[in-house]
Amino acid sequence: MGCCSGRCMMVFLCTLQLLTALERQIFDFLGYQWAPILGNFLHIVILILGLSGTLQYRSRFLLVYSIWAAVWIVWNVFIICFYLEVGGLTKDSDVMTFGISMHRSWWRENGPGCVRDEAPPPGVPPPEGHAYVSITGCMLEFKYLEVMHSAVSILLSLLGFVCACYVISTFAEEEERCKY
Repeated sequence: MGCCSGRCMMVFLCTLQLLTALERQIFDFLGYQWAPILGNFLHIVILILGLSGTLQYRSRFLLVYSIWAAVWIVWNVFIICFYLEVGGLTKDSDVMTFGISMHRSWWRENGPGCVRDEAPPPGVPPPEGHAYVSITGCMLEFKYLEVMHSAVSILLSLLGFVCACYVISTFAEEEERCKY
């Protein structure tokens, strides 16, 4: 496998996507966002499948990876629209948690420069663990961090899709040459 071959590039892209998916999975777990957790898990499984397909010359594995890359691009476009509140979507809905909990993006309260202030509700003592929370001083709003995560994922998936198609065609050419 040459240093600049399609296979080498595919291994690099799958590894980079795997690292970004694991990072994203960690922060989605911290925010209890179950829809992205499930999506990230499937993405990680398919990335491992694509990586093994590249290393073992299995074009069907790469075909599954390339189909998933297209689905992953659509999912990340949805996430961008969700956080930018495009088309009637609102980032305050419980779509990402399947309505199970009231948790939101971990970045909402823990973004770069954010200061979290808790104040008990006036009057009635709050139930344990409940308080009014105000977030101030954020250098970057959480929705833009989520959008950047999705944009990077879209870019890597587009590159991975193109590279997977190239590697599949290379495998097919090598297979044809071996027949004769």
